[in-house]
Amino acid sequence: MSRPPLPPFTRDTAITKVRAAEDAWNSRTPGSVALAYTPDTVWRNRSDFLTGRSAVEAFLTTKWQREHKYRLIKELWAFTDNRIAVRFAYEWHDAAGQWFRSYGNENWEFAEDGLMQHRIASINDLRISADERLFHWPLGRRPDDHPGLSDLSL
Repeated sequence: MSRPPLPPFTRDTAITKVRAAEDAWNSRTPGSVALAYTPDTVWRNRSDFLTGRSAVEAFLTTKWQREHKYRLIKELWAFTDNRIAVRFAYEWHDAAGQWFRSYGNENWEFAEDGLMQHRIASINDLRISADERLFHWPLGRRPDDHPGLSDLSL
């Protein structure tokens, strides 16, 4: 199985890859999202260290049970050959109704088949009020006309 676009990346294919990842994560479907990673993928997400697609799926299942009304925007930061760096922000609320905007950076490394083999994510959470939310679209894919991170001065 391959997951185009494939490395080596150009600016356009890197942007396509980033948007595909954003769309997948906004689906909040752990099994489907996990298929974008190699079976032996290695992750660092905050202080969690994961190995393997099944660990990724379990992690995402727990994540999206905890992070309600999750909406994510990713933006290309840099790319080369088989690596892409992105910055992102997502908004969500916890079970008590407290809203957060989580900011971060990810470094991705891809196998020749376009599946991600390494993901390193650093993330910080900022408490926000419901009035401070900026991501207002129906759950699922971000509409093409919704502002991105740079447009929102994030």
